[in-house]
Amino acid sequence: MSLVGAKVLRKEDPRLLTGIGTFVDDLAPPRCAFASFVTSSEAHAEIVAIDMRAALAMPGVLGVWTAADFVDYPDLPGGLPDLERPVLARNRVRFVGEPVAVVVAEDRYLAADAVAAVEVEYRTLEAVTTIEAATAPDAPELFERHGSNVVNVVPMMDDLEREMQRCDDRASLHLVNQRCAAVPIEALACLADWGVDGLTLWATFQAPHHLRNSVASWLDIAQSQCRVIAPDVGGGFGSKIVWYPELFLAPLLSKWTRRPVKFAQTRSEAMMQMSHGRDQVHDIEVGFDRTGRIRALRLVISQNLGAYPDPTGLGLATLTSWMAAGCYRIGHVSTSYRNVVTNTTPVAAYRGAGRPEAAYSVERIVDVVARRCGIDPAEVRKRNFIGPSQFPYETHNEAVVYDSGDYPAALEECLGLLGYGQRRIEQADQRNDPDAPLIGLGLSCWLEIAGFGPNGSLEGFGHLASWESAQVRIQPDGSAIVFAGSSPHGQGHETTFAQIASDELGIPFDRIQVRFGDTATVLQGVGTMGSRGVPTGGSAVKVVSGRVLARAKKIAAHLLEASEADLEVNDNAFNVRGSPGKKVSWGDVAWASYQPLRLPPELAAGSLEERLYQESPNFSYPSGAYGCAVSIDPNTGEVTIDAMVLVDDCGTVINPLLAEGQVHGGVAQGIAQALYESVVYNELGQPVTANLLDYLVPSAPDLPGYTAGRVTTLCPNNPLGAKGIGESGSVGAPAAVVNAILDALAPYGVEHLDMPISPEKIWQAIHAADRRGVPEMSTESLSESDAEVVS
Repeated sequence: MSLVGAKVLRKEDPRLLTGIGTFVDDLAPPRCAFASFVTSSEAHAEIVAIDMRAALAMPGVLGVWTAADFVDYPDLPGGLPDLERPVLARNRVRFVGEPVAVVVAEDRYLAADAVAAVEVEYRTLEAVTTIEAATAPDAPELFERHGSNVVNVVPMMDDLEREMQRCDDRASLHLVNQRCAAVPIEALACLADWGVDGLTLWATFQAPHHLRNSVASWLDIAQSQCRVIAPDVGGGFGSKIVWYPELFLAPLLSKWTRRPVKFAQTRSEAMMQMSHGRDQVHDIEVGFDRTGRIRALRLVISQNLGAYPDPTGLGLATLTSWMAAGCYRIGHVSTSYRNVVTNTTPVAAYRGAGRPEAAYSVERIVDVVARRCGIDPAEVRKRNFIGPSQFPYETHNEAVVYDSGDYPAALEECLGLLGYGQRRIEQADQRNDPDAPLIGLGLSCWLEIAGFGPNGSLEGFGHLASWESAQVRIQPDGSAIVFAGSSPHGQGHETTFAQIASDELGIPFDRIQVRFGDTATVLQGVGTMGSRGVPTGGSAVKVVSGRVLARAKKIAAHLLEASEADLEVNDNAFNVRGSPGKKVSWGDVAWASYQPLRLPPELAAGSLEERLYQESPNFSYPSGAYGCAVSIDPNTGEVTIDAMVLVDDCGTVINPLLAEGQVHGGVAQGIAQALYESVVYNELGQPVTANLLDYLVPSAPDLPGYTAGRVTTLCPNNPLGAKGIGESGSVGAPAAVVNAILDALAPYGVEHLDMPISPEKIWQAIHAADRRGVPEMSTESLSESDAEVVS
């Protein structure tokens, strides 16, 4: 029986669920000191003076350092000219929480006391926290040498005005995709130990080799003298592939103090210092005809980068522009974007990284088109879909060629699971009852770009390459070790990679161990991000396992004096087809692989070990259709999600349990963005959501149950046919929820509300509107003679 596609319990869970996992802050080497940072209380200010005397006089304090102590070291990697981020603020601070000085003490409590004793004198400058404020003519500049708060602009090649004028109608929206905090269960932590044999750095990080390469370069030491270990990592969502000062300073502090130095963020520190996500402003406009066919789309994107342009943050608007048309066949598409710096925490990748923003905008405007035409939103989507026979599909950007999909099938499954037709009838009945809750139905037919593996796709973000590595070693007893360059932070690599290897090798799942996260054990790797774990990393495991199996068959055939073509692997043995009982166990073959006298002449000892760097010719494009049903109390604005249907197409599914878990987590974050979460700054640049009392993260009772479905179209660009699923929920869910709310509010003429849509916003919208109504959406499809139907 194949393990690929089977619901196998996770190998990781016993240690994680029983509390015996190993996270960075669990490590306590002898003589370990603790680092804590003095951070800016100002959003924008000049540093006049730093008084460290009281802190240095405190018992247990080993030292206090400022930017002046690091003049011989470069700024953080990946910065743009004149916009680089220093490891400690130099002369000026640009956001609340920016590190200004670092204290090292005997323990974390002494370090915290010493931080409070450091006095920093500032000369306050005017701060800007929004794109609008930062781009105003008289806005204060964050980087005067750069000359503008606009980092770069990619202009629109064609404004499509001619195409828009040819359409029967046009619709536009101004959308704010609000700033979110990543809030992984484990905040940033690192432990550096610079000993006589070199540096060992434990870090809660998504890409340990990437960190090793950059830290070694920054310190000007050989990579062979720099070992990075990512032990168990408590979530990342993109926020742990970002360069933080702590990761670079901890090694130096260990070297200077001659003892291990640990840093571990508090939750409040993480809310201000760990990179944020989203924070895009869109102006989207479409031209369409009376039947709801969209003929032209233009999208103008403004990305708030925060105080410093992060390498991953700079790519967010690019990805949004690539996916602007979603899963729709739109003849004319044009995009532009600009990146802007503000006095806020830097923005970088956050689950979906640019793709949720694109899906949200196109799905919102499709609903507006449906409302303007008086046609049901499901029908408008069907009329605009790219058809299943039109793949590979070339988009408005030559870098983006959709691989496969069946968007109509996904929508049909979603509508069926949601009971869409019956719910529309019930909605119409309830709209005649002024005392009834407001019923709304929302759809999101989303598409994203994933499987980052094509050459060049990650190098622009500072990574060594875009391949992923895997190595398989057969032990003398026939068990196997898989060394994976992709290092997980909750994805379940130990389970899924063992399933893939077991299927290819014929070795039992329980006899396969997966190792990762240690640059001294796994020779090279790129990392886990962009839903590339299975499409790229898993494909590497499949291919390299197949190569090892081919050699094992040569050995087995030699031992059995049989033809390789007659061998089949089952029950942990090589069996001769048609000759019951003529077999040799995997253990016997593995043992022989280390004995040259028992090997065929073309093989050498240790031949059952292979390493591979897996490349991909193209990205993968997961897609799906999500449906949401809500009821709203018109007296309070409170939203209840009555149903949430999730239909995904992620290609080959390795483990349905893990796939469902990934979707559920992503949908929780998507619902949270739609209803609850928002990072807010006041007019002085002070964060007013700097802890989990003020930043609203939903708990289990706030979230609905889910009904899941699946459509499968295989990705032709990797051996597994997998597309990835880690970010899908966060891409598809926000638009489904928001569309449902606005559908419920349609009788009040409310066309749009920005996320998060709180009860207060809904209540205000209801009471600001008269019940003037809008064109009712037909529950009947137009005849085929009146509509363009995707073939």
